Amino acid sequence: MTPEQSAAYINSQVACAMVEMYAMYAANALRADRGESIAYTEEAFMALHVKYCIGHNAVIGLFHP
Repeated sequence: MTPEQSAAYINSQVACAMVEMYAMYAANALRADRGESIAYTEEAFMALHVKYCIGHNAVIGLFHP
């Protein structure tokens, strides 16, 4: 992958992670409004970078094969 392709891939993965994060946030807010326990914990939010391979080492690895 060229550096430009790597950057585009990272941006697309970040967008996917953000969409999922906002959906998780909305689900938690809805459940809180209903007086229910939250659906997603801090650990679930923190795991998104692993799921979408956008952690520091994964991103740096794309630029240094």
